[in-house]
Amino acid sequence: MSRKYPRMTAKEAIALIEEHGFFFVRQSGSHKLYKNNEGKRINIPFHGDRILHPKYVKEIYNILNFSI
Repeated sequence: MSRKYPRMTAKEAIALIEEHGFFFVRQSGSHKLYKNNEGKRINIPFHGDRILHPKYVKEIYNILNFSI
């Protein structure tokens, strides 16, 4: 059985990671880099209200230690 990650926009993903202690570091083009105090980094492609590719949602869930 495959894992089904929830659909989320870049805005929703940024709100989620900021709630868990990540802060904005820099932006290069349309990609925003966030980091926490432990040094973990998350790269988010920011295209407003477009849905993120599941691989980015999976990366966020793995870094935040969420399970489905």
